[in-house]
Amino acid sequence: MNVHKFIVQHVKNNGKRYNMKETKDALRWEDILHFALKGNPAPDIRVEKSNAEWQSVLSAEEFRITRLKGTEMAFSSDMCHAFEAGKYSCACCGELLFDAHAKFDSGTGWPSFTQPAKLNAVSYHLDNSYGMRRVETCCNTCGAHLGHVFPDGPDPEGLRYCINAISLRKIST
Repeated sequence: MNVHKFIVQHVKNNGKRYNMKETKDALRWEDILHFALKGNPAPDIRVEKSNAEWQSVLSAEEFRITRLKGTEMAFSSDMCHAFEAGKYSCACCGELLFDAHAKFDSGTGWPSFTQPAKLNAVSYHLDNSYGMRRVETCCNTCGAHLGHVFPDGPDPEGLRYCINAISLRKIST
């Protein structure tokens, strides 16, 4: 079964239809699937650089994860266990992505969040790599690979943004 049919079937099986309002309502799984299939909200600004430009400002590991869609080892960052107030920005462009209020301990080994900082902070893309059916998350401003989002998070929205810590920068409040 291809990813598109899997995603559409998933929505049909839940008996829900896409109906997101352009308000401050929290995102739901159906919204994520809609964006992945139909297109993402436009970012406030767009940052574009060549691979050579990104390599000149990122460490080798940051480049591998954010620009080449790599994954850091589980439990390799102290960020998984840090829950103090603050905000998290993109390691590449500095755009605000997540707030610590939406952070939770998923036990997966990667920092996890229930919602992005704002509707258009993150972009969503179908990902069928490594024989898995997932939704990739990227910084909507610069396209940096962040990780993936899954429909197995805590209530009420049920989302788990599983994010590579190296793709984030903790910024003060």
